[in-house]
Amino acid sequence: MQEKLASFSIKNWADDDRPREKLVQKGSFVLSDAELIAILIGSGSRNESAVELSKRILASVNHNLNELGNLSVNQLMRFKGIGEAKAVTIAAALEMGRHRRMEDTTKITKIKSSHDAFELLYPLIGELQHEEFWIVYLNNSNKVVHKAQLSKGGITGTLVDVRLVLKQALELGALGIILAHNHPSGTLQPSGADKQITQKLKVASEALDIKILDHLILARHQYLSFADKGIL
Repeated sequence: MQEKLASFSIKNWADDDRPREKLVQKGSFVLSDAELIAILIGSGSRNESAVELSKRILASVNHNLNELGNLSVNQLMRFKGIGEAKAVTIAAALEMGRHRRMEDTTKITKIKSSHDAFELLYPLIGELQHEEFWIVYLNNSNKVVHKAQLSKGGITGTLVDVRLVLKQALELGALGIILAHNHPSGTLQPSGADKQITQKLKVASEALDIKILDHLILARHQYLSFADKGIL
């Protein structure tokens, strides 16, 4: 029995199968998600290796790293073998990955399609557990002049100040605006309030020769574009 338990330890694996050694020898790109997480947590439990524990954690979120990143420290600690220190390490590593994606958005300087807008905004609001409303201001060449959070609300909704949107557009000299907000519920269906605020902003901006180019709803790596759907 003791021999069987010992076999669960990564120390007893061949060098080529150990996640840390594999990373050093072959590079991080050859490692599976489970192996990468195993390196973070360092060890498993008496009955399973760090890799098996990592596989079990990933299976609970359908092997979706974004869903894993949404788990709190307390939720991670519900897995046998994951204490506070390991849970914090996993959460910190995934948050660092999100920060890295946010830095990548600085490379997007011109919006050519709704997908460009999605790529720009998803790292900012796509995985939040509360709703936020953002504005992207563009010049006449559709280059991004500025992007800013307009409001932050609870999971049921958020407030939008039309005057503030247009005031900032005038100050920036923006000629185009893209509206965006996230739906923490995961649904992409626009609500009546979503359509109402879009029309309200559209009418108000047209009086100032500023165009509302699109309104995006983001949720779980998906988005809905009002412009693409013909409901702008």
